[in-house]
Amino acid sequence: MESTARTRARETGGNLPVDVTSFVGRRREITLTKRLLAESRVVTLTGPGGIGKSRLALRVATSMRRVFRDKSWRVELGELTDAALLADTISEQLSLGNTTSGNDVHTLIEYLRHREMLLVLDNCEHLVEACALLVDALVQACPGVRVLATSRQSLGVAGESTMVVPPLQVPDPEHLPPAEAYEQYASVRLFVERAKAVLPEFEPSADNGAVLMRLCHHLDGNPLAIELAVVRLRSLTLHQLEERLTERYELLTEGRRGAPARQQSLRALIDWSWDLCSEQDRRAWAYVSVFSGSFDLDAAEHVIDDSVGHAGAVGIVHSLVDKSVLMYEQEDGEGRYRLPHALREYGQEKLDAAGERESIECRHRDWYGALVERFATEWIGPDQVAWVNRLRKEQANLRAALHSALADADPHQATVALRMATRLGQYWGIRSLHGEARHWLDQALVVAAASPLERAAALRANGWFTLLQGDIITATPLLNEATSLTEREDDEIEHAYVTHTRGMAALFQGHLATADDLIETALASFRHHAAPHGELFALFGLGLVRGLDGRSEAGLALLGECLDTTTRLGEVFWRSYALWAVSHIEFSRDALGHAETAAKDALRLQRRMDNRLATTFSVDTLAWIAHRQERNKRAAELFGAAASMWEVTRTAPAFYAPFATDHGRHESRTRAALGEEEYRKHFDRGYQLTTGAAIDYALEVKQHTRAAPRENVHPMPLTRREREIADLVAQGRTNKEIAEKLVIAQRTVEGHVQHILTKLDFTSRAQIAGWIAGRKPPDSSH
Repeated sequence: MESTARTRARETGGNLPVDVTSFVGRRREITLTKRLLAESRVVTLTGPGGIGKSRLALRVATSMRRVFRDKSWRVELGELTDAALLADTISEQLSLGNTTSGNDVHTLIEYLRHREMLLVLDNCEHLVEACALLVDALVQACPGVRVLATSRQSLGVAGESTMVVPPLQVPDPEHLPPAEAYEQYASVRLFVERAKAVLPEFEPSADNGAVLMRLCHHLDGNPLAIELAVVRLRSLTLHQLEERLTERYELLTEGRRGAPARQQSLRALIDWSWDLCSEQDRRAWAYVSVFSGSFDLDAAEHVIDDSVGHAGAVGIVHSLVDKSVLMYEQEDGEGRYRLPHALREYGQEKLDAAGERESIECRHRDWYGALVERFATEWIGPDQVAWVNRLRKEQANLRAALHSALADADPHQATVALRMATRLGQYWGIRSLHGEARHWLDQALVVAAASPLERAAALRANGWFTLLQGDIITATPLLNEATSLTEREDDEIEHAYVTHTRGMAALFQGHLATADDLIETALASFRHHAAPHGELFALFGLGLVRGLDGRSEAGLALLGECLDTTTRLGEVFWRSYALWAVSHIEFSRDALGHAETAAKDALRLQRRMDNRLATTFSVDTLAWIAHRQERNKRAAELFGAAASMWEVTRTAPAFYAPFATDHGRHESRTRAALGEEEYRKHFDRGYQLTTGAAIDYALEVKQHTRAAPRENVHPMPLTRREREIADLVAQGRTNKEIAEKLVIAQRTVEGHVQHILTKLDFTSRAQIAGWIAGRKPPDSSH
């Protein structure tokens, strides 16, 4: 019987960003929006670009997050170009995982059906029809969800309330109050705050108060127009700025009399910013408009015209930042750039007018295609966590590159998309973006004029993601076609990959003998051709198969080989999976201590790269272990946490037959041990944990306040035995030599070394040696 916890939401804090600049005014609009949300399930804030719709929506959502059990969540849609990915994008940004196909609204609705939350859909105007269909379905099926949308036009759904976001209040230039009374106008307060950021010595005064208020009137209270105008204070006085703005406004708005005044004033400001740029600045502005979301300096240099050279490109980027065309931001210590929406649209207009859109999108695509090639080439190595983090930051640009490659159904460009989507396989899998991977692969496979081997690789990748979603019926013909292509082309390496995937399909169905034959054949080929990625995958797969088939020693030997290789290479991904498989096998032969240690070590590594599916397997296995340890309350909570994670990854134990059998048996025994009511209580508690809290609980990380460590104290994270082995590793001893010296089994040494690497967050024995060498003697720490 399904636990009632599955119908309740997890406690979360939402995902609203923190304001990096002050919020000025809008008290009336905030109050009115809250009132509308109390009366209507869907509220849309409309208005022109730059008027402050997004900031207002986020301020309302922040102030109302405690009203909703599941808080307030924002989904940014401005960078999404493909309406088919709308449901997937919402699922991902809400941390609900990926839906089962590129446009599966139904699974998203099923997950939100019993949630109570405020959902902010930000920047819907280019996806109005798709957003309207989704929102209409949402509000009908999910009574606890309210939607606050921002768009340049209303969504047009039943029951929608709309509010046109007005400009900030501006003074009447014919009836100006005394200069010191400027603070009554939100537009003037915003201008002053932003001016002080540009010129710290700036102060309103009796001398400049009148011109300051007239300026804000000319800018029509448009926040973006104010931001753009303030930058000019670096080279102009307030009086000069007013004079030039008035002149430009009259000149630039001629011929556009039909547009609202506030749109004319913003356009005039953007036109002015454009005209003040050098020719190289303008070209760069137009060129970087092809980026989606944020981008780094290297990418900008590649896309900007090669004629300016490397040094010139850097200077131009900095010039655009100085002119407030490009926004500079830092994430994890890395500098990145972003073009505001209105300026991005303007740049794309200029790019289209010059007839350069296609060629610059091609440069953008080439850059991200090369990035993906590097990722695929360098994946087996010590930089896996860094690669996952980098691709996560570039996800909007990866989508833009794939979209532009497929937009015109050009077979050559579709082949570029096919290669990119195939080589991104590890990233799609780690992020549990199985549906998105299939979306791009499905499209590319229809159009691409790829070579037979490229097509086979894409079919194999598509089949793999289909298997992960439990759809063996759809996966089978994909893998059959891939097999035929590799046999016809006589390519042993790609044939081995397809054979291995077919072996994993047999494993998922519980056909262990078939899985053994296929994966063993693939492993031999990978070894013969020195293909490390395939070899590690096959060592993990074959080790797991043999352990499940009752040949635990043989299985552990293969997994030990996988662990040795991954340790030598500094690899984390397959090392974590191998540790989980070791845990599974050790559990099956009642070595609960070893099983728990291996599962926790695996989970620590999986957390580092946010490997969602692998994390789910490890948490579920730790629930079995807790049950066998007679810690049934802990087991129930871990089963609850795992149930939430299965939902987030859009997978289920039932997709993996051998695992499903054990999962069902241990869950039912835990339920029987506790009784239905007690089991549900603890299951529900685990289900409501956030992913981070669930991992902490699984690892038994105690949350308590500790006194600040004294200066020069170096705590020892290793046990006495682990320290002993670490010392011997530092001396250059092999595992065999350490085992002989300590009179213990070599496999025990291997387990300790893996545990040391995980505890210290290291990837190689050399790092252990360096760490030992760098520590002070124990008796010198007081």
